[in-house]
Formats: sequence, structure tokens, C-alpha cells
Amino acid sequence: MTHYIGSGPYCYANSLAMVLGETVPPPTVIEVLTGSPFGFELIGGTLPLFDPYGWDPDLGLDAALALLGAHCERTAGGTAEEAEERLRDMSARGPVLVGPVDMGLLLHQPGTPTTGGGDHFVVVLEIDGGTVVFHDPHGHPYATLPVAAFLAAWEAKAIGYVDAPYVMRAGFVRERQVTSKEALRRSLPDAQRWLAGHGDRPVPAGTLGGAAGVEALAAQADGGLDAGTRGFMAHFAVRVGARRLADAAHCLESLGLSGAAAVAAGQSRLVGSLQHPLVTSEDQSLARLLRELAPTYERLCTALASETR
Repeated sequence: MTHYIGSGPYCYANSLAMVLGETVPPPTVIEVLTGSPFGFELIGGTLPLFDPYGWDPDLGLDAALALLGAHCERTAGGTAEEAEERLRDMSARGPVLVGPVDMGLLLHQPGTPTTGGGDHFVVVLEIDGGTVVFHDPHGHPYATLPVAAFLAAWEAKAIGYVDAPYVMRAGFVRERQVTSKEALRRSLPDAQRWLAGHGDRPVPAGTLGGAAGVEALAAQADGGLDAGTRGFMAHFAVRVGARRLADAAHCLESLGLSGAAAVAAGQSRLVGSLQHPLVTSEDQSLARLLRELAPTYERLCTALASETR
């Protein structure tokens, strides 16, 4: 198994690695600790995401922090002025993990503003007068935005999984040093729970998880994907989904769970192979690959249960 190394949309894992410092596992391990590789969901019956039913990055960050023996202060809500005051105060003491923000409103990114930019996470370093200085893990160290523009993105009006604007985490403390393998082993029960479809949060009506979600997406491909779904999958969902599973396979192999690792590696290969038929509109090939993928989530759950008794 050749482990993938390269770019990928790992914004919250990269951001958490930045704020916790050099003693934590790499973002590839952090991503697996969030639980993101272990499932699929078709939100509202239309939006395909290669992450578990009922999962979201906010839950994933909390899970990874706990597994790494760390904690922080999470705040949210209030007015824009109150959020700015909190951010000024906390960033003066150390880096602040901010998000979700609306990526389409991060005006340092070429092509913005846009609608449907999606959720994103960044690390704020300071507010220098009227300018927010931050590391954007989407390729922009020391990015800057006027405070008003940053607050508009941070309000995250278009992000459905948060119930309050201006979410941030600060004051990070490592209570104990935890190795990658220790954290990964402690994460396995949650991985099995996610694969079994036991989500932690309510989902929009019509949402399908696991094999049922993949089969429903295959049925949509049979009739020809709409342009919005095709673009979302081609630009984001397949990239992050294939990488998550590749990293999960690598992590499982590091624990000696070779059977589960082989299943995850096969999943990663199937998800990665969706990219070409998506871009070339070969929807019958896309549907065939999705139907090959659908039963693998149960196989991974079974393999994990068998190897972790």
C-alpha cells in the first residue's frame, strides 16, 4: 500500500494541528480521529458527503481533542461586535481555531465572493488594528482580511450544521501526551459506531446513510447527475473522501488491523476512481462504481469488530 501524500481539503485537521503544536500527530492521523472516514451520507437525499451519517466537523473536532488528551474553550453566538471583541481578546493570548466560516466569503480567495462556498476552518493569529491575520490551510499562510469582511464570512449563515454564528476554539491545553497509536486505538469504538449509522445529531429529512445513501446516489447517476451535484463531487467530495479513506487504511495498518485496512484501502480506490467519470459525464460508469462501493461500509464495520475483539 503506497500512502497518498499531497494536497487535500483537510482544513479543520490542519487547523487543529497548527494550534496544538509540534507534539501532536500529523493531520492525516487527526483526520481519522475525527471519525470522518467511517461512513457516507446523502444529506436531504441530494448532497453526497463521504463522512458518517449524523457527523459534522464540529463533532469531529471535539472527538479528536478528547482522544489527544487536550481541551479548549469553545464559544459561539452573540453579535458581530461581541464576536470581534472575543476574537481580539483570545488571539492576543494565542492562536484561535475559527470555524466554520463561509469559504465563499473569504475574499482573499480568488473568485470570491461566491454562493455555496462551503464550510471552512482557519487559525487566527492576531487582529492588527482593523485587519485579521490568519493562516488559511487552503494554501494561504498569513492571509489578511478587513475585520468586517472576516466577520461576514465567520457568521456562517449558509452553514447548516451550526446553531449559532461565530464559533471559535481557544486556550488549548494538552493535559497528557498521547501517541498516535494510543489515540487511534481509543477511536475504534467510535469508528464502528459511525459505520453502524449511529449519528449524534439530527439530520435533514430525507437523509440516507451508508449503503442506502450510496445506492440512492447511484440511482441518481443512472438518470444523469445534475450539474450542482456533479460539480460538488468533482471539486470537493471525492477528493476529501478518497483521502480520508486512504489515511484510515494507513492508520489501521499501523495498528496491525490488516483486514480492516485492506477494506478501507479498497474503498479509497473506489472513491478515487469516481473522479474521471464525474468529470467526463460517464454516469453509467459512475453508477457502477458506486454500487461496488455501497456494501463496503458494512464490510469495514465487520472487519473492525472482528479484529478488535
